[in-house]
Amino acid sequence: MSRWYEARAVGATGPDHSIHGYTAGMASIPQMRWITPLVAAWGLLVPIALLSGCETTVQDPMTALADKSAHDRTHLKSIQMMRERNIDDDPIYLDLLAGIVWRPGYGLAVRREALNELWAHDREQTILLLRRQLPRMTNWPWLTECCEWIADRDITELDPALISSWGRPRALTPDETDRPEFIALVRMHGRDAVVDKVFELFVTSNKRSQRGLRQRCWDLLHRLGERGRLIALATESEPDTDDIMMLDLNAAARDFGMVPYNREEIIWLQKLRQPENEDFWEEAMVAMERVPAERRSELEMRDLAIVVAATRHRQDLLDAPVARLYSHVDGMLRGRKHYSEYNPGIPGADPMMERLRTHRERLTWSDLAAIELALQALQHAPVRTHLFAYADEDHEDESTEFGGVIALDRKGRFEVLEFKPRIREHDLKFNASQAMFDAGYTSLFHFHFHAQRHGNRDHAGPGLGDMNYADNTRANCLVFTFVDEDRMNVDYYRHGRVIVDLGTIRRPGSG
Repeated sequence: MSRWYEARAVGATGPDHSIHGYTAGMASIPQMRWITPLVAAWGLLVPIALLSGCETTVQDPMTALADKSAHDRTHLKSIQMMRERNIDDDPIYLDLLAGIVWRPGYGLAVRREALNELWAHDREQTILLLRRQLPRMTNWPWLTECCEWIADRDITELDPALISSWGRPRALTPDETDRPEFIALVRMHGRDAVVDKVFELFVTSNKRSQRGLRQRCWDLLHRLGERGRLIALATESEPDTDDIMMLDLNAAARDFGMVPYNREEIIWLQKLRQPENEDFWEEAMVAMERVPAERRSELEMRDLAIVVAATRHRQDLLDAPVARLYSHVDGMLRGRKHYSEYNPGIPGADPMMERLRTHRERLTWSDLAAIELALQALQHAPVRTHLFAYADEDHEDESTEFGGVIALDRKGRFEVLEFKPRIREHDLKFNASQAMFDAGYTSLFHFHFHAQRHGNRDHAGPGLGDMNYADNTRANCLVFTFVDEDRMNVDYYRHGRVIVDLGTIRRPGSG
């Protein structure tokens, strides 16, 4: 008997101790010459017993379907049993099928059967369900299958759902033509018609309840290279008084010659249009007249504060060629001591990713003007004094990172505004509050510290979370990192992984 137990142990040594591992072990039994005929015969009976035990028994199919922990076989058997009962209009059963389609916890095969069953009973409810839930699906294989299912049946009523889902950026599929939503739309309408479908949906989705859909269309059209078309639409449109989004877009195009890029910038624009920011809007509109016309269409929401600051402090920046600005910034940074983030969470990251010359071809006029203004602000001892005092406070608090904004006060002076985090998670993360965002809409820079210890030079620069923040907010950002007790490294960064090390600043009075 000891040899039999040994044989069972051999069968269970694989990576999977489930039926697959057990079966592999049993398959090897006939090759073991020492097994007695009786034991071998008994061993042959085991698979037969297993096969006979595979019959799935369901007492209450409705209860079984509601139990997400049940096996797929149980769920499929339950759907089969309900199908045999010829139920046509049981609202409880139809709601249960609808939940299986979109709620987590069910296998693909079960979802597929539930969707087909729901379609057979109530097509209108099925369309309504997918219209609501498709844009929220995060299960990629199931999303792909749903898109194929829609295209197979040519359900054009679900175009808005497909476009809304497509409007959500997916980091793993940067090529928009690889998205299952796009493929489904092409199958139903043809490749040449897809962009026009998105544009039409953006124009017609003018109800307040459709704001989210409209913002996704706007994002998507930018990713599809339609910015020029959107600027023309915003400029030429005569929106109704209740179409708030188009009114805002029209104002930005009319007064600044530019429009937002994504959802966050649309919100940014909405905030600037509020009465409390009326003075800033008027000042920005006047300042923008100093900017060459060909440059205005390249500007972003983050650039408005830069233009205003340049008008107040450095009017020479407004019409300066990019090449000249680059040469000047390069000269200012040359010879400065630089420190780099050695573990930013980016594959292939190296110190050169934070150097000015690395990003030379991507740096815009506003990037270079922003860097010039940042360097100018940090020359002022009161600004540095405030930053070091705030960093000291952050150093003593081990529950969170600290941050805020650098802005211009009403007299045009640089100022540091502190904003405590929205929530405290840990000492390696800063959660910006809504108050900080509100102040940031008219400010030059968002900033935070890497002040966990004074010798923090190996983390001088934005990490992956910081760069994701810049990608989402599209703000100009600074991160200050303690090199030692009296020095901090400064990095400028913005969306698109543009990072420029600005060297170090010293605590005033430290030598």
